[in-house]
Order: sequence, then structure tokens, then C-alpha cells
Amino acid sequence: MPDSSAAPEFTALLFGLSGCLVDFGARTLPVARQHSEPAETSLPALLASATEYAEPIAGVAQLLGDLHQRGLPCAWLDELPTEVGQRLASPLPQWLLAASNPGRPWPAPDACWNALAELQVERLDGCVLIASEPRLLQAGLNAGLWCIGLATCGPLCGLALGDWQALSVAEREKRRADATLELYHLGVHSVIDHPGELHACLLDLAQRRRKGEKP
Repeated sequence: MPDSSAAPEFTALLFGLSGCLVDFGARTLPVARQHSEPAETSLPALLASATEYAEPIAGVAQLLGDLHQRGLPCAWLDELPTEVGQRLASPLPQWLLAASNPGRPWPAPDACWNALAELQVERLDGCVLIASEPRLLQAGLNAGLWCIGLATCGPLCGLALGDWQALSVAEREKRRADATLELYHLGVHSVIDHPGELHACLLDLAQRRRKGEKP
């Protein structure tokens, strides 16, 4: 009988970058949207923001270490300009693939499919996207992936970790509930607060897959 406490086997994991692996609150995104077509004069501001917010979210280092030890293919993807994304991802391990071919803008599925192709994944079955950005999650759903939404560390709450922790318990619960409801309304398969809760979520998805559920 399989050990239910063991980490489930999946084909590949894709992660959003801002508001998922780094940059609690996805604070780089509003800055990037102010400069939707970065010029030479605006790129330094974006890079400065990426440098300021390039801090891994709690639990990410251990999570990625565990996934790497298991040999599970992983990649991150984002819509930020290449230099900004690379600066933001600078604290992450070198082995983690930075998907380089976004294709059509989200919510088209191209970015997810292209990332899996770069990982040399041969099938969609068992591929999972973890993200906090609704448009990226919609792209994952359109691509046929299992999709896990992050409620508290992404743009739906949009607060730095210190600001989030400074809220009253009631205010945190309200913001969490609103974000969770919005993500489920989008159609994601599961919602967690932050990446540190991913292992338990994957165990649940594995059980659902064994029962025959499809994304």
C-alpha cells in the first residue's frame, strides 16, 4: 500500500515568479504596469524595484530544495521584461529554469506549453501550475494544467509581508477569504495561502488524481 505521507509524483511544476517564489505581495507588478513598454528611462526604475523586492517568500528555499532532490522538473514564468525578471529571480537556485518563450500574452496558454517544452516534458498529465496572478492561472487552466492559486502572497492582497502581518486578524481573514473566493471563481483546482503549504496540497491533488479526477 503506498505511503500516503510520501510526496506525490507529478510530471512537472510551473511557478509564477512575483507573488509566488519571490516578492511577497507581487509589488513589482504594479510598477511594471506603469511602464507597459519599458523605455531606457523607465527600465532603471523597474530594475530598482526588482532589486528591492527580490526576496524569496517564506518556505520557498526548502520547497525548491526538496523538489530538486526528487528530480522533479520545475520552471518559473512571468510577464516582466527579461532583465527585470532575472533580477527578481536572482536569489533563486541556478537549476530552476526561467521560461524564455512567453508566446502570446496571458491568458493564452502558450507560455505554459512553451515552458513545459523547455523542460522537455512529454505529456500534460500530472503537470501543475502554482501562481497568484489570476491571468497566469487562467493561462494554466487554458493549457489543461492542474492549477493551484495562492491567496495571501500575491496581487489579490498586494501587501508586503510586514504590512500583511500588521493587519488585524479580522482584516487578514477578510482579505484571505475574498482572494480565495476570487481564485475559486476563476476555476483553480485548489487554493493555499503561500508556497510553504504546497506539499500538503500536492498530496490532496494526488489523491484526486488516483480517483480519476482530471484538470
